[in-house]
Amino acid sequence: MKKSLLIFLAFSLTQTMQSQRMSSSKKAVVASVEAHKENLIAMSDSIWALAETAFEEDDSAEILASYAEKNGFNVQRGVAGMPTAFVATYGSGRPVISVLGEFDALPGISQKAQPTKSPLNEGAAGHGCGHNLFGAGSLGAAIAVKEMIESGKIKGTVKFFGTPSEEKYFGKIWMVREGLWDHVDVNVSWHPGPNTEADVQSTLALVDFKVEFYGQAAHASGDPWNGRSASDALELYTTGINYYREHVKPTVRIHYHIQDGGQVVNVVPDYSKLWVRVRDSKREGMMPVYERVMAMAEGAAIMANVEHKISLISGIYEVLVNRKGGEIMQKNLEMLGPISYTDEEVSFGKKIQEQTGKPQVGLDSKIKPLEATKEHPGGGSTDVGDVSWNVPNINLSVTVAPKDTPWHSWAVVACGGMSIGHKGMVYAAKAMGMTMLDLFENPSMVEAVKDEYRERKGETVYEAIVPEGPPPIGNN
Repeated sequence: MKKSLLIFLAFSLTQTMQSQRMSSSKKAVVASVEAHKENLIAMSDSIWALAETAFEEDDSAEILASYAEKNGFNVQRGVAGMPTAFVATYGSGRPVISVLGEFDALPGISQKAQPTKSPLNEGAAGHGCGHNLFGAGSLGAAIAVKEMIESGKIKGTVKFFGTPSEEKYFGKIWMVREGLWDHVDVNVSWHPGPNTEADVQSTLALVDFKVEFYGQAAHASGDPWNGRSASDALELYTTGINYYREHVKPTVRIHYHIQDGGQVVNVVPDYSKLWVRVRDSKREGMMPVYERVMAMAEGAAIMANVEHKISLISGIYEVLVNRKGGEIMQKNLEMLGPISYTDEEVSFGKKIQEQTGKPQVGLDSKIKPLEATKEHPGGGSTDVGDVSWNVPNINLSVTVAPKDTPWHSWAVVACGGMSIGHKGMVYAAKAMGMTMLDLFENPSMVEAVKDEYRERKGETVYEAIVPEGPPPIGNN
């Protein structure tokens, strides 16, 4: 018997055994996702092609909101002062279980759904973090649960939160500030990734702020002594930041992006601007670094004899981990088993690894044991952190790209527009739907998750890191 046939038979037997372990209710959740699968893929692909960036996701948000409405949800659009933010609700009473959906793209990484770098639209945006999959997959889970409520098999309320601008301004902060999770019992979320796991790792806290320097213009050669260079202040400031890097803890990250360093070479610039970002694994570690880096801007202004202005953009908390929730999710992942891939999909993945200089090992969707939670994880940041400090949060990562793929890159865009990404999205919808079902069916699970949340949060009082006033719509 050929090896490939043996592998197929073993996989089929495993799938059958896993299916037999599922309750009839979980089978119904899986069947619902399968029934909506083609529509979920179509929505994801439409959002992938639109590739709309922060606070400009008008069509992408409407695709999701309209499909939720078509499936019986009550949709409230334009929440928390953001035209592309919405809440879709079905049911009544408790428990109230919510799920997050993101849909914004990243600038400048447009890519065709092929394993060699080739922009779909030169210079345009692309879904290099898989948010086209994120929103559609989460909505699939919410609809599966809605259908269970509708059939009378469970009672309570399901909410789908359409959350814009995760990549830039962090729209969830304003939604949290609006109190949209105040009456939610547990929130569920996922994120596309290079592996599949119940995610029990935190993220990095982050704060963004803008620094502007104001000087005096003059002829750069004729009378530079009459000028006060805002560009000099900018360079002194970034030099100070770079020297400071030696004296911060290993958990700290500092980034900056020069947005205006002067317009022409023969004018002493009277204006400069940069975007600065400070991160740490804990908000309490980030804040002193933030304050120090802000103080350094004043020093640079003094040295260059110019004025300066600092403006807070926004900041986010690290994710508050919930291991009880992770354990519930882990059991459902083990019940579903790993994603399987065709030879063509494996070849696609290996080609991407070849193109990005990584070992050609293919795709990894193995279900590993639940990891220990690290005290100081590396990685990125997400405004899911702010949600997690206001309601217990269960998080999931699902494979949508080859192992070691550079994230926020063309390679992720490529996978998100074809079957590798589609499979991950559908899998995530099933895993989240099954986990949400567990919470609806087992009040004790909800309480256990909430108890851990209260214990981990302790006496911390959440304070949103945003300036007064509305979200910065139109500032892209």
